[in-house]
Amino acid sequence: MNRPAGIPAVDPLYADIRRSDPVRPAVLLDVREPDEFAEVRIPGSLFIPMSELGARVGEVPKDRPVLVMCAAGSRSQQVTGYLRQEGWDDVGNVAGGITAWERMGLPVDRGPVREGEGTLPG
Repeated sequence: MNRPAGIPAVDPLYADIRRSDPVRPAVLLDVREPDEFAEVRIPGSLFIPMSELGARVGEVPKDRPVLVMCAAGSRSQQVTGYLRQEGWDDVGNVAGGITAWERMGLPVDRGPVREGEGTLPG
C-alpha cells in the first residue's frame, strides 16, 4: 500500500483492539459521506464526513487516540495528515477502511441510522 511518509497506518484488527482499550480507548473517526455511513458503519464510531471536517474539527477529541476510517483508506489518509498538521499527535489511518474491516469479520451495523449514532457519548 502506498502512503505518504509520516502518515501512520494501522490494520483494522488493531483498530478494533485499540477502541476497546480499558485505559485509553481510541476514537474511530468515520469520514465517509452520509449515504455510505447509512449503508454500513462501525458501532460506536464518530461520524464526521470529510466534507464537513473543517467546520467540525473541534468535535474530534485530542485527549484520546484517533483512528480515521473511510471506505478503502484514501480519504482517511488525507484526514489523518490534516489532523496531524492541526496538532493531533496520536492519530492514525485505518488501512483498507471499512472494506478491510468487513473482510476481517469485525462488527458492523446496517440499516437505518439510529438517533445519536455517530456521536461520542458525553
